[in-house]
Amino acid sequence: MPDLEQELEDANAAFYAAFEDRDLDAMSEVWLHEDHVACTHPGWASLRGWPAVAASWFALFQGDHPMQFILTNVAATVRGDTGWVSLDENLIAGPQAQTVAAVNLFERVDGRWRLVLHLGSGIAPD
Repeated sequence: MPDLEQELEDANAAFYAAFEDRDLDAMSEVWLHEDHVACTHPGWASLRGWPAVAASWFALFQGDHPMQFILTNVAATVRGDTGWVSLDENLIAGPQAQTVAAVNLFERVDGRWRLVLHLGSGIAPD
């Protein structure tokens, strides 16, 4: 029997690898290409549907600074064919650093975890 929680964590890691590498093809592989997917980047309005979500990644990947994520407080949960990962993204982008609280929701489709919701919320400094 497969370890679904580990597979979910691996899918989540693939999302952040694609993000750090600014790899649109890898990012596309992570996401489910359906109308019900949604993404809310910190400071952005919510985006719905794969075309809008894909366009947001294209726009984000145009930045000048490399991005590095240090993920903390990672917790993965699986319930049937749905799984989610809550975590803190400690993002270093050039001289800037910030922490974003995030939730990534996945659906298991044809035996593979696919991202259907990414929600990032900036954390106010102390």
